[in-house]
Amino acid sequence: MAELRRNRRPTAPGLILKAHYMEPRAISVTAMAAALGMSRKHVSQIVNGHKRVEPTTAARLALVLGTTPRFWMNLQAAVDEWDASIEIADWTPSAIFAPPAPTGNDTAVPGA
Repeated sequence: MAELRRNRRPTAPGLILKAHYMEPRAISVTAMAAALGMSRKHVSQIVNGHKRVEPTTAARLALVLGTTPRFWMNLQAAVDEWDASIEIADWTPSAIFAPPAPTGNDTAVPGA
């Protein structure tokens, strides 16, 4: 399967939060912070893309907005993966190891 390469950094989860959840509902940073039980400064940093969404924050966002923690974590993981790939773009590994050989005891996963 060919790897899909993005031409731009994925949108930070805080910017998704702002554009798709807060602005359409006229929810202020102060109101969101109160609902999440977090400081206004912390939520502002998330909303403005300066702070990552941690698992606990993802769980709180899910409860407050009727989403899932996985939704917020997937958004953050996409940003983290992009940032890591940029960070190591000029790095070369000192060794590349082959994948393990099949053992014959491997069980096929249904539907795979």
